[in-house]
Amino acid sequence: MNKTIKRLALVSTALMALTSVAAAQQTVVWWDFLAGGDGVRMKALIDAFNEEHAGEITIEGTTLEWGTPFYTKLQTSAAIGEGPDIATYHLSRMPLAVDSGTLAEISDEDMASVGLSDDSFTAAAAQAAKVDGTRYGVPFDQHGLILYYNKEMLGEAGMLDEGGMPKGLDGMENFEAALAQFTTDDGKYGLSMPTGDRYRAVYSFFGQQGGTMFDAEAGGFFPTDDDVNKLATATETMKRWVDNGWTPAQIESPAALAQFTSGQAAFFIMGNWEVPTFTDLAAKGELFEWGAVELPVLFDQPAAWSDSHAFVIPANGGKENDPEKRAAVMEVIAWMDKNSLDWAGAGHIPAYNEVRESEGFASMKPQSDYAGFADTAVFDPRTVLAGPAAPLGDAWSNFINPATTGELDPADAAMEMRDDLNSQL
Repeated sequence: MNKTIKRLALVSTALMALTSVAAAQQTVVWWDFLAGGDGVRMKALIDAFNEEHAGEITIEGTTLEWGTPFYTKLQTSAAIGEGPDIATYHLSRMPLAVDSGTLAEISDEDMASVGLSDDSFTAAAAQAAKVDGTRYGVPFDQHGLILYYNKEMLGEAGMLDEGGMPKGLDGMENFEAALAQFTTDDGKYGLSMPTGDRYRAVYSFFGQQGGTMFDAEAGGFFPTDDDVNKLATATETMKRWVDNGWTPAQIESPAALAQFTSGQAAFFIMGNWEVPTFTDLAAKGELFEWGAVELPVLFDQPAAWSDSHAFVIPANGGKENDPEKRAAVMEVIAWMDKNSLDWAGAGHIPAYNEVRESEGFASMKPQSDYAGFADTAVFDPRTVLAGPAAPLGDAWSNFINPATTGELDPADAAMEMRDDLNSQL
């Protein structure tokens, strides 16, 4: 009898232990919008996390269509309590997400529970993760506009220093002289850049003049005449490059990329997400020696258009707060940031300071050559009209991009853009 009781006690204890383990396991439902090379790298990170946390936390990942479909699905799903536990998000779109009630606050206590704080990240990204002083996201990276260059062309022109880095490009006069020098009658251009992406350069040059794009208390978009004039000046700069034949007037993204990779342009201005494209071509022996650096300072101060991929926690209306689930989600976020060196392989700059300042990242080229733009980034302004697939992007396309090709006068385009955006507030 005693033996039987003892065996039953042992079985009961074992069952309780198994139940406890099962209860401790957490499945974190994950949504992202990452396709292509970004998607491959993120899936590898998820797999690595799951392997390391086997029996404790499992990420159940789903990739949805980038842009409006993703944001709309997340908003509607969160509203009825059927959203994921965690999602990727662009920090530039944060104000709109908060206004629609899509996101839950991520408190200082949440951050501290996994060894994170605002000081763990670049100042620009940490600030962009908040709306009216409340944090709704945790930065993962910074991505932005950089200058790619053909080392062979610049070397022949005596425009590389001993380390193979471009020299003499800062200042409008110097950079425009370089554009003119590399533009030839046989069809070569100084600069290749897709027409549809020129707004990012215009916004960068606006930032280099210290312009204010939005101030709710001072009148909305481009609150002073000086701000409008700075936008017009930035737009006129790109138009002048088109008028002088230093860059094609109209060119789509694939053609602009091919123009640079075929050696028909000395410079290429585009986001850092093209780094894997050039890395892969070079590895196959199909590309010249190339590099990438921060945008030249053509006006008063360094600045470059930037955004951040970040992690957010949907509000999921109607669902009860689950402390264990929240702890698992925060563990996922912290692990991803602390292991973001692999993500930097996609060209992105880690927002997490320890990774960005590590020897591993310092040896990563050309990423570490342009990483300084993380400190001089100009994000979209804090307004519900900003971010990917939002009205601000439509305004850039409707007014500023056409002004770079002469379809609109730059000064008129700047005023029309201001008035159009303010009418939507």
